[in-house]
Amino acid sequence: MRPMRTFGFLFRAVAFFVLIARYTMVLAQQLPPAEPPRAMPGAQDNSATLRVTTREVLVPTLVEKSGGDVVYGLKQADFMLEDNGVPQKIRVQEELDSAPVALVVAVEQGRASTLEFDKVARLAPLLDMFLTDQRSEAALMGFDSRPHLIHDYTHASDDLSEALKHLEPGDGGAAILDTISSAVDLLETQPKEYRRVLLLISEERDHGSKHTKPVGLIQKIGRSDVLVLSVSFSPATAELVHDMKDSGEDRTMSILSTLIMALNAFKKNLAKEIAQESGGEYMTFTRDKTFEARVLQAAKHVRNRYLLTFSPSDLTPGLHTIRVRTTEDYGAHIVARANYWLEAQP
Repeated sequence: MRPMRTFGFLFRAVAFFVLIARYTMVLAQQLPPAEPPRAMPGAQDNSATLRVTTREVLVPTLVEKSGGDVVYGLKQADFMLEDNGVPQKIRVQEELDSAPVALVVAVEQGRASTLEFDKVARLAPLLDMFLTDQRSEAALMGFDSRPHLIHDYTHASDDLSEALKHLEPGDGGAAILDTISSAVDLLETQPKEYRRVLLLISEERDHGSKHTKPVGLIQKIGRSDVLVLSVSFSPATAELVHDMKDSGEDRTMSILSTLIMALNAFKKNLAKEIAQESGGEYMTFTRDKTFEARVLQAAKHVRNRYLLTFSPSDLTPGLHTIRVRTTEDYGAHIVARANYWLEAQP
């Protein structure tokens, strides 16, 4: 009797797992299949595309005078960099960045973004400023409650022009977290020598992301070399002034408290915080001319950044805070990466 009972139990167990497997397959068939974007010609395997690793951290750094002019000609001895308050030995690419650009433009289509479509429709000619190198290319994403690829990588801004002129209103969502995550994935398919840039045109707060959590996005941005340029709807003058003055110097040096601060900042202004995390810029606009000026400024600054690199002396896993200064006071504003994420050593 006991062998028969054992056989009956095993039969029921196998039948149960077969039923679960069939249910899972049916459920998966009901979901839309993932459609990964095509890589730019010459793209390498993803495992070879990251320039920010546990051994080498890339810190794009813009040194800008109060009048908007860039400070050129600085050398390695002109910079100081601290990781969690500890000075680091750095290397500086003295010539400003001349690498080709891989650009992803992510435009919000949900909620009240339709009021900005007339401005966004005139964006295509402005993208030529990013694409001055013949190898540089741009892709276009749209998003509401979910991101989608509108146009794959192209060097011709005219290819994007029609798509920008015929944006369709989306639903009531603005899944900024999911969109940034997808854009980073799309950018990291490109060759490692490219400067990877995300131009995010959106409101300030996330509405409806389902697949990306703030902590996960902080880690992802902290591991990548993607520069985020955020141009947001509905400007707040006080926040803009604060953003221009704050380069991350007031951040606490505790890794845990830095992460908590970043999470809290995400709730207030996600677009701004992500830009600062990556070493990019956060700008706002209301009028057509202001929008055009912001995009042109962002394009100019992409190629005017010094590239600082260092190998961290503190290998504590988690979110690290970076502070970049110049050894002499040039009366300039420094925009540099505020944080990076360090993985645990195997």
